[in-house]
Amino acid sequence: MGLDYKSAGVDIEAGYASVELIKKHVASTMRPEVLGGIGGFSGAFSAAALKGMEEPILLSGTDGVGTKIKLAFLMDKHDTIGIDCVAMCVNDVACAGGEPLFFLDYIACGKNEPEKIAQIVKGVADGCKQAGCALVGGETAEHPGLMPEDEYDLAGFSVGLADRKDLITGENIKPGDTLIAIASSGVHSNGFSLVRKVFDMTKESLATEYAELGTTLGEALLVPTRIYVKALKAVKDAGLVIKGCSHITGGGFYENIPRMLPNGIRAVIRRDSYDVPAIFKLIAQVGGVEESMMYNTFNMGVGMVLAVDSKDAASVIEALDAAGETAFEIGYTEEGEKGIVIC
Repeated sequence: MGLDYKSAGVDIEAGYASVELIKKHVASTMRPEVLGGIGGFSGAFSAAALKGMEEPILLSGTDGVGTKIKLAFLMDKHDTIGIDCVAMCVNDVACAGGEPLFFLDYIACGKNEPEKIAQIVKGVADGCKQAGCALVGGETAEHPGLMPEDEYDLAGFSVGLADRKDLITGENIKPGDTLIAIASSGVHSNGFSLVRKVFDMTKESLATEYAELGTTLGEALLVPTRIYVKALKAVKDAGLVIKGCSHITGGGFYENIPRMLPNGIRAVIRRDSYDVPAIFKLIAQVGGVEESMMYNTFNMGVGMVLAVDSKDAASVIEALDAAGETAFEIGYTEEGEKGIVIC
């Protein structure tokens, strides 16, 4: 018998089976602008919305889920990691004032197991529905010999749209503006390389119940990243202006909050403005991680920080609360070298 692709480690039939299993998940994310069905060589999306804008701007975001994916392997739970992937991309688009329109995913795996691929894509579709964007395409690549058979990696990207006048740039932030935090759902998708040093990454360790968490360590860590697209749209729809927006991802407070600030403005964050969630206290305690390193690595319970005019602060919090978020004043801006002070 001669060589074929299957004997080389690539199962074409498994690929076909994966596509059949994921079709219903993909279909659940459709928007009216999506043209054509599943299975074409590219995802077609109507750009008619651009006509109604004074100066349409396309925004894009791309990301993966980092080493959080290791937890999905160990817990054999693959239906939420896709939400993380979508969140990391669409939150960046929304952070700039854009509406995410569509999303594409890329899964590289050692061996294509159709049911597992379908679970991953279900999570991607769930994230897309939360963000209101369509899943218009993707790729599942089988890499025998390059990756272990039971492992995979997941990445994706989103394209969004905004009118230039609605872009959130941070350029109008002034001293005395109010900083509003929107709570995170947990560790989100950053800092897991440190988490994996703090805790033994075994099935037994992840199945350990912690009273302060109210659940197992694994379940607390695997909680998917919160998607803030609809929350930020609720603020805009209420006629309120977000001057600056920071998505708290890798690098925590110290790296991400200054990204929205103009030169000559610094952010002052008040420690006592909220209770840091138990998962972060546990990481710091078990790992002996210094406070400054915690704020430099993790979101510490804050998924986004918004800069708004102080007169709008109460209304912004009200709009976010009505959208189902937990929001609170976390600090303010003042004159000083661009950066942040936690006090």
